Amino acid sequence: MRPLQISPETAQKLAKELNVPIEHLMHMPQHILLQKLAELAGKAKDNSTAPAPDKDSGDSGRE
Repeated sequence: MRPLQISPETAQKLAKELNVPIEHLMHMPQHILLQKLAELAGKAKDNSTAPAPDKDSGDSGRE
């Protein structure tokens, strides 16, 4: 199996986000990497759908 064909910058970002050593990432089977990326995207989507704090609820000093 050959290493993934991704840039070094992308590899560093993915290794950090997936919390795996870069050496493991580069030799990870593509289908496993895609599965982990889908899980990461699902978590990010869950976090982004949480209601944002209301910006107008604070005391802004305007009346």
